[in-house]
Amino acid sequence: MASPQGLTPSTRTLLFLSVAVVSLAGVHAAREVLAPLFLAAVLVIIVHPIRHPLERRGWPRAAATTAVIVVVYLILLALVAMLVFAGIRFTGLVTDFMPQLRDQVADIGTWLGTLGVDQSSIDKATSALQPSQLLGVATSLSGAILGVLTTLFVVVTYVIFMAVDAGRYDSAHTLFGSTQGSVLSRATTFNVGVRRYFVVSATFGGIVAIVDGLALWALGVPAPAVWAILAFVTNFIPNIGFVIGVVPPTLLAFVVGGWKLALAVVVVYSLVNVVLQVLVQPKFVADAVNITLTLSFVSVLFWTFIIGPLGAILAIPLTLLARAVLLQGGPQTAWYAWLSGDDLPKAPADEPEPPAAAD
Repeated sequence: MASPQGLTPSTRTLLFLSVAVVSLAGVHAAREVLAPLFLAAVLVIIVHPIRHPLERRGWPRAAATTAVIVVVYLILLALVAMLVFAGIRFTGLVTDFMPQLRDQVADIGTWLGTLGVDQSSIDKATSALQPSQLLGVATSLSGAILGVLTTLFVVVTYVIFMAVDAGRYDSAHTLFGSTQGSVLSRATTFNVGVRRYFVVSATFGGIVAIVDGLALWALGVPAPAVWAILAFVTNFIPNIGFVIGVVPPTLLAFVVGGWKLALAVVVVYSLVNVVLQVLVQPKFVADAVNITLTLSFVSVLFWTFIIGPLGAILAIPLTLLARAVLLQGGPQTAWYAWLSGDDLPKAPADEPEPPAAAD
């Protein structure tokens, strides 16, 4: 039987999925424009609350907006400085240790030969450690940093307009709370979730970076500060950031100290990063933003495919945005919101029955 809207539930579901696929295809096609836009929006959402105490102290709205913009720019400058420092040091380390790398690769080939492995298999096994390959990685890293800098230049422009508009939207609850309360409530929940997520990620990222840096310094791995920075940045990539952060210091440890030092680095990272990033942090993130562990993992892969590398960092905020727009509109979508990890809305308390009229 057809629904009141003239469509059966299965037809509406198929229609919704079709619209979603087309919309995501459009986002994917426009990712070079939308990815910086999403990043700028997230940064403004994170920093926006600092305007409120400033305005309470008598700052004009323009001055408070300027403060928000300046803080966002300082965050961007810090990220740029860390990326540039890491890229320059990584390229320099690859060049400095190239002779040792060649020797280690030759030793691996000899050892595999003593085990009876044929030469073609040895070449395939050692190809990833060839100096030319690592130099290619270093070049790619430099290109990626240049791409990030270009993206951040676009973000700088977006931030100005968004910070100005954010000050205007503060009055929305007063003006439209009675008629658009549901929409404003969802927007508030989304903003709070984004801030909580990045507070948790930055806190754990700082802890992981300090522990990793000190451990690498104690083990004698060159440039521990570089790998500590990498550990901090990759901590913003849920679940799989650990894998990205462990590979470079492990390779460098192998070059300067052989397989024993490389194994020590893997063990240290596994104890620290797996426990904190894979086991502890996701639980804090799930509790902070009400999202399931499975969805947080899948969202990284999904949004990276949709909008590129920035999707890995913005995966949780974009998932929260999708849920706020699509799954928090009423009882019809409450089931799907609950599956994503959201709490069920509390039922309103029963009002006391009026006293019976006296005879």
